[in-house]
Amino acid sequence: MMERVKKIAKPLLLLIVLGLAVALPWLGLEKYQLRVLTLALAWAVAAVSLNLILGYTGQASLAHGAFLGIGAYAFGIFTGRMGWNFWPSLLVAGLVPAFLGLLVGLPSLRTRGPYFAIVTLCFNVIVFKVFENWTWLSGGYQGQAVPKPGFLAQRWARYYFVLAALVLVLLVVRMIVKSLLGVTFMSIRSNEGLAEAVGINAFRYKLLSFTVSCFLVGLAGALLALENGHLDYTITSYTYSFNLLVYVLIGGAATLSGPVIGAMGLYYLLEHIEKAVGEYRYAIFGLLLILVIIFFPRGVAGGVERLWKWLKENRARRKAGEEVVEG
Repeated sequence: MMERVKKIAKPLLLLIVLGLAVALPWLGLEKYQLRVLTLALAWAVAAVSLNLILGYTGQASLAHGAFLGIGAYAFGIFTGRMGWNFWPSLLVAGLVPAFLGLLVGLPSLRTRGPYFAIVTLCFNVIVFKVFENWTWLSGGYQGQAVPKPGFLAQRWARYYFVLAALVLVLLVVRMIVKSLLGVTFMSIRSNEGLAEAVGINAFRYKLLSFTVSCFLVGLAGALLALENGHLDYTITSYTYSFNLLVYVLIGGAATLSGPVIGAMGLYYLLEHIEKAVGEYRYAIFGLLLILVIIFFPRGVAGGVERLWKWLKENRARRKAGEEVVEG
């Protein structure tokens, strides 16, 4: 009976959440609030992309801030300076970071453990310095404008577009992790040595996961550029890599909903209290991360799942005890 309820409850909950998300623009939100929600959705796409390589493949990338910015600039340059159509530019925004991710992954993924994180962080710092100093590319402090296509001129239209992108990315990632490919990724995460012992080419699959992850975060960068309507070199900052890491860990790595919860919840919260906390936002990030690691090792989504499992087991034990008493 409980299994049947669970099977019905989960899709029903997803439909309710999606319906609420669709209805939000018509619930009397101010323009600023809708803008923050749109940006939070874009950050959720970026967090989902990091979760693929971190949560499911077990590789802690600290370069996603760089790939996010590269995707944003690829989109901005092709739509703004070169006058390309929106859709090809959006595709290029994913392909350029994916290609660079492939090149970076070839040497860096041969390292293991913290060394991969260090190499990717160094790459992010290099990219940030390149964009900071190559003003002909980044536009320097002034940056560059990002044109909006006619069908996305309205704020509510951009909200729905980014929401649709997030749903599509979640469906793609779900298809990956539920397939044999996803099982391979998770076997590498669990025990890379054992995976290689049974014939899995761990390096090839880690490289594939990293490349797909870079493609998705490039799309997230394009979505951020589209909503902001402006770009400057700070979008390649390594602080964004740490922000994404916090979003995933607090929300729940290796879960589909966790990165979305972490990104949207934290971004929306900190945007509304930023004036009050200022630079202390990073201290808040650190404190939240410590609390989650101690009390919710699998993040918010993992904690909810664990609570549901505990309630289910507790109910089963109670029922068994009642049957014994009646017998």
